[in-house]
Amino acid sequence: MMVKVCGITRREDAVTAAEAGASAIGLIFYPKSPRYVTPERAAELGEGLDLWKVGIFVDEKPAGIEAVMRAARLDVAQIYGGEAPPGARIWKAFRVTGTFDVSLTKDAEAILLDGTSNGTSFDWSAARGVKGKVIVAGGLDASNVAEAIRVARPWGVDASSRLETAPGIKDHHKIRAFVRAALRTDGEAA
Repeated sequence: MMVKVCGITRREDAVTAAEAGASAIGLIFYPKSPRYVTPERAAELGEGLDLWKVGIFVDEKPAGIEAVMRAARLDVAQIYGGEAPPGARIWKAFRVTGTFDVSLTKDAEAILLDGTSNGTSFDWSAARGVKGKVIVAGGLDASNVAEAIRVARPWGVDASSRLETAPGIKDHHKIRAFVRAALRTDGEAA
């Protein structure tokens, strides 16, 4: 099970996610987000940690994504809208509304399904109809990730705002509990 802690803005939160057993951290490059980090700061946050560094991009052009990926030393680009740079590892993100079309994702390594707005869930059963690797995000924490995994049967899970005390400030207890619950549920299902 791929487990991502997203919206990392502080080194101590990135270290806690890595030590808890997370597979990835998410670093947001959308300037309007309270969790926005510069590429230079992102490189510092992920330096030396044994997990994937995932950049979150909203409606960016391929050249811009490529430049940030290089400067921030990212492993994956998670893209909401816009096009992917050629040759990059891409997770294509979709906000789940009544209907959503994931047919234009041939080059994506994974599909991330998110709630209609930050911190909100969606009907996890919608994930079952998507082919390939699916990541469930939106409104997840230790209290509901087990149910999301049982219903959606995803390749991965992703949490951000429900692991915080304030935007961009993670609660280390909540990070550990989320990662532990996700990995335990995945182990039980195996």
